[in-house]
Order: sequence, then structure tokens, then C-alpha cells
Amino acid sequence: MSEFGVGDRDFLLDGRPVRLLSGALHYFRVHESHWDHRLAMLRAMGLNCVETYVPWNLHEPAPGEHRDVAALGRFLDAARRAGLWAIVRPGPYICAEWENGGLPHWLTGELGTRVRTRDETYLAHVRRWFSRLLQEIVPRQIDRGGPVVLVQVENEYGSYGSDAAYLRRLAGLLRELGVTVPLVTSDGAEDHMLTGGAIPGVLATVNFGSRAREAFRTLRRHRPEGPLMCMEFWCGWFDRWGGEHATRDAGDAAAALREILQCGASVNLYMAHGGTSFAGWAGANRGGGDLHEGPLEPDVTSYDYDAPVDEYGRPTEKFWRMREVLAEYAEGPLPEPPTPPARLGAPAEADLAGWAPLDAVLEARGGPERSAPVPPTFEELDVDRGLVRYAVTVPGPRQPYPLIARGLRDLAVVYVDGERAGVLTEGDEQLKEPVAGHARVELWVESLGRVNYGPRSGEAKGITGGLLHERQYLHGVRARGLRLDALDDITDIPFGPLPLDGGPGLYRGTVTVRGAGDARLELPGRGRGFAWVNGFCLGRYWSVGPQRSLYVPGPVLREGENEVWLLELDGSDPARAGGVLLRRL
Repeated sequence: MSEFGVGDRDFLLDGRPVRLLSGALHYFRVHESHWDHRLAMLRAMGLNCVETYVPWNLHEPAPGEHRDVAALGRFLDAARRAGLWAIVRPGPYICAEWENGGLPHWLTGELGTRVRTRDETYLAHVRRWFSRLLQEIVPRQIDRGGPVVLVQVENEYGSYGSDAAYLRRLAGLLRELGVTVPLVTSDGAEDHMLTGGAIPGVLATVNFGSRAREAFRTLRRHRPEGPLMCMEFWCGWFDRWGGEHATRDAGDAAAALREILQCGASVNLYMAHGGTSFAGWAGANRGGGDLHEGPLEPDVTSYDYDAPVDEYGRPTEKFWRMREVLAEYAEGPLPEPPTPPARLGAPAEADLAGWAPLDAVLEARGGPERSAPVPPTFEELDVDRGLVRYAVTVPGPRQPYPLIARGLRDLAVVYVDGERAGVLTEGDEQLKEPVAGHARVELWVESLGRVNYGPRSGEAKGITGGLLHERQYLHGVRARGLRLDALDDITDIPFGPLPLDGGPGLYRGTVTVRGAGDARLELPGRGRGFAWVNGFCLGRYWSVGPQRSLYVPGPVLREGENEVWLLELDGSDPARAGGVLLRRL
């Protein structure tokens, strides 16, 4: 057993000064069979610690219904076996470019902006969640023989709020539930963020990507004593759909890391290994500068982050440049990188032989239909990830008028009397061609990811402002949701032959694998949707890029025949659509 503490200038292990050289690796973004390999890669880079967030919404899909919370405990055990300390950041809010910043949809749907405050209903939900979650953390603290040396209170709270009483309540709850290692906060290196996010008695750390000396000077104005630490050193960045692939020069990142260490500080590389936002869990941000009130910018499925260890677990140039820097601070020679996991033996093409239209998929796997005067939100229909079909009647006879989906979040494919009439988005809510009555209108609305950062986080999805025909609200809306996880099993869905027009729907087929291992799934000519292999949801694909393929972890594949299915939501051009291809890395 050891004791880890906070000194006047250093972290202390049994009274001896130590420096944390940590790397972020989210257990929920890496297939469990690959944890050991990725942790060994961190060790080989020269790190002595691993950091992970915990996404509340992944583990509590409904109030009081917990799903594999023990995964965190298994990951911390793997970190201990790898010889790494661990930092746990349990939120309850995590950002992380993760759906809703890790907060459950049912929570923000109920409470709105009362989350992340001292609101008693919110704190009651947090207490129930933490009472289960801390069972995985408390017995794995370093003073009990485990790897956990730090636990974070909230996350970048100074970028969001100023409720110091809420932060004190959270810190007290963590202590009450058994956390004995030091608590920390992390915020941007700006005065207003530190005054909003730091609390007395809890070590404050800062997040930045460059200019370490300047950042630590800011921190010292607020905290003259205590160890210096950059809790998030942004050595790369994330991508958004329709944007450019973000990169950071390896030499520049290594130089910035060296500056942090020359300041005598501890560091956490964000990310050391980014992984993948499988199963549609990627979040979204908003443009618009500091206020984050601009257009929605949904994150891609890959969370490669231009990290030192890439999405597939391979060392990059950044890995080797950072290893050179970290080796100067190591107590001995660094281990060599581990043997990589098996990779796909040979390319293969899937044979898609079955198709079901979206109506049939919704009928088989959708939730109950709900009729309401105004369109119910995704939250009211208990849809976290997925889509909702809204149906309404335009009464008649009447002249053609504009049809408007007010407050649309995020994207709707519209059908009028069974014919596709257009696509609406948040910034383009009016159908181009007016609609005359009498008419039947269906809007298939898709969530592109809930906002994970800024004042718009927690906002509802769906048609949030009503359906208008000219200035008249259309009432009597019927809505039915289709959760993405409802398609992890498709055995009861009736399939027919493929459509000639490559239209939207669920496509099913098989691919024969010779030499199962890590691979990429390529979908040339496909529009927008989600892909599964053997019931494992790889995530969203979208022709707007920049991501062009989906990572397939080797353990998902098996020798011989494998099942593949695609939920195509936009439709494919038969003249351009190629096969569904498994490629070697």
C-alpha cells in the first residue's frame, strides 16, 4: 500500500516527489480485447500513468438501469497490470466530444439547464449514479493497492458555470463515498475559467495546447502553491463531418511537451490514443466563436485525434518524437512497443443480398407511436441515438404554402404523399417546394449528435418549435422513435430483394474473412448512415467526409462468414455505389 498526496510544489508518493507523465485513453473508445496493447503502447512512449473519463450515459441508459459499470474496474485492473498509475475523471459531465458530454438524455430532457448546478433533483441523480460508480474506483485507489492516484471533480466547469456550491457538494460527495486520493479540477488557463471552476481545498490544474509558461503563470495567480499540472495537453485535435482532417506537426507538439516538463510540471497527453466513438456515441459542437451559438458541427466517428498512437493502435511520428522527450525523464530504459494485434489477412467484399425499407424497420424495431398536439422531442420519446418519424396531415383543400420545421435538430428527410420532397437542416428549415392540402407529410428526423460543450449543451433533439404550414401550426402530430441500439439485433425484421434505386433502408449481407484481424470497412458511393459487423455497431458513415472508412476491431470478426448490415438514411446512387469492402490497415 502507498500514499499519494499533494505537496507544496510536487506530487508525493510515500513522501517522495514524483511527476505524473500521463496519457488519455478512454476505455469506452477501445475494444476491451485491445486494452492491454494500448496500455503497453503508453508505457513504451514513456508514460507512467493513464487517464480516462467515465461516460454516465453509456452506463445508465435509463434511470436506475446500469449497464456494465464494471468495465471501468476491469480497465483500472488492466492499468495496474501494465504498471501504470491512473487518473479517473468521472464527471458527471465529461465533454470528450461524446454524446451530450456524457450526461444521459433522460437527465437533460427532464432538467434542461438545471444540470451541472446545485439543483437538488439533479444532485439526487448524481448521488445514485456515483454510489454505483464509486464501487469501481474506491477499492482501486493506490492506498488500497490499486493504481488510482487522482480523481477529478466535474470537468472544465469554469467554461460553463460559476456555481461553487455545486462543486463543493460534488467534492463532498466523492469524499463521502470513499475517495481518499487527492481531488483535482481542470479548467482552461484563463482567469474567468479558473475563478469559475476551481474550489478551495482541491488542487487546480489547467488545460492547454501551447505556451505552457504563460498558462502556468495564470494558474499561479490563482494557486501560489501546489504541483503544476496540465491535465489536458492538446497534442492533436478532433474532426467534424464536412470539415478538414485536423493535424498538428509532430515536432511542434514535442516541443510544447518539452516546455511543460521544463516548467517542472506533470502532464496528461490528450489524447495519447483516441480510439473510436463506436455505436453513434460521437458528440457535436457548435461554431460561432467563444459563445458557441453557431451552426452544429457533428463529430466524426473516428477519434484518432492525430494522437501519438493512432486510431488503429499504431505508433506515429508524434509517438517517436514524444518518446524522445519523455525518455529524458524516465528512471531507466523505455520498453519497446508491444507486438501489434492481428490484422486482416486479405481484403474481402461483402455480398449485400437483403433490404428492408425504413417503414418496415420502424414497424419491427421502433418504439410505440405517440400522438400529440405538437411534435414530441427525442427525449420525450426516449431516443438517445437514432431517428424519429414524424407524420402530420396538411388539411385541405388549400393553396400551396411553405412547410417549415421550426427548431429542427438536426436533419430531416421529408416525404409528401409518399414521394421524397427534400432534406431540411437546422439552418434550412423550409421545404423548397410549397405543399398544397390535402397532403400526408412524413419527416424522418436524425440526431447528428448532442452538443457536448458550451451553453447549448443538453439541448433537445427533434422538431422542437413545431410544424408550420405558412403561419399556421399543424397539430395532431404522430411520432415514433427508432433507437440505434434496437438494431444490434435484426432477426425479426423482414427482408426482401435489393431496391433498384439504392434507396434508404436496412441492407443486410455477409462477408467471408480469411485471417480475422483489425480492418477498415469502406463504403464507396454510400450516402449517410450506420454500419454493423456481427451485431457490433461501428458508428456513423457519411459521404461528406473527411472520414472515408470505419475501423473494424479484429475481435469483432471471425473466420469464415460474417454478417454485415447498413442503415442507409440518405440513399445511394446505384451508378456510383460500389461494394462494401473490408480492407487491410
